[in-house]
Amino acid sequence: MDAAKYIWMNGEFKPWHDAQTHVLSHTLHYGNGVIEGTKAYKTKDGYAIFRLNDHTTRLKESAKMTLMDIPYTVEEMNEAQLELLRRNEFTGDNVYIRPFAFLGYGIMGVYHKNAPVETVMAAWEWGAYLGEEGLKSGIKLKIASMTRPANTSNMGKAKATANYLNSQMAKYEAIDCGYDEALLLDDQGYVAEASGASFFMVKNGQIITPPNDNSLVSITQKTVIEIAQDMGYEVIHRRISREEVYIADEAFLTGTAAEITPVRIVDARTIGKGSRGEITEKIQSTYFDIVFGRNEKYKHYLTYI
Repeated sequence: MDAAKYIWMNGEFKPWHDAQTHVLSHTLHYGNGVIEGTKAYKTKDGYAIFRLNDHTTRLKESAKMTLMDIPYTVEEMNEAQLELLRRNEFTGDNVYIRPFAFLGYGIMGVYHKNAPVETVMAAWEWGAYLGEEGLKSGIKLKIASMTRPANTSNMGKAKATANYLNSQMAKYEAIDCGYDEALLLDDQGYVAEASGASFFMVKNGQIITPPNDNSLVSITQKTVIEIAQDMGYEVIHRRISREEVYIADEAFLTGTAAEITPVRIVDARTIGKGSRGEITEKIQSTYFDIVFGRNEKYKHYLTYI
């Protein structure tokens, strides 16, 4: 990780290495924290954060789901992220922003009501999450042996830190088996999402993505659906079986970090021609035009610093 100059923590800008917490902070032991992943891109008019308000709003909503009261408004946290970018004086093409909230030091035990809520905004320069070559040629995807937890056991709609143990184990398994990323099924055997991204497939010109029954409602997924529909493609939200994935014409992952990453292999089955598909490339190209400020139609999604 490339250290930046400052981190915003509980209303103050602190030097990167001074933003610390106690080892007995509640979240370290019991897992109740919420996170966001937001990205700023260097446009011709300077850095702009993509869908800033949507991401910060989701952070507040995740905190409400997990019974944490973040003591800052969406507007205050939006401004903190903008000022964070200004103070850090980044120079790269894009910057990853990690807003998060967690339960700090003060009490121990599962019941967390009296634990203090800590709120943090960090940012650093970060390249392609699944590699530059992955963006161009596609990645290898493995369907994980474990499933996405059912709604009766988890709150999949919250972008909560505890949910990511499931993702960590799935991704570790995939990489250990020679793949780049994991795809998780739900408890009924249908596609849920990748370890940190949404899944799309293309079949006979239709773009298909699974419903968010027990997974995060993805902001990038919504964006891709909008892009595809504006291009005239039919987008279908429905359950997808494992077998359908194997015979897809194209497949790709979407997310703030993953951006638009093509999939070329799933469980040793070649998807389409084994490279980035035509529709995937069109959506990917349009997405990058949007986030880099080159598409006027979607400029309302950008907040310039």
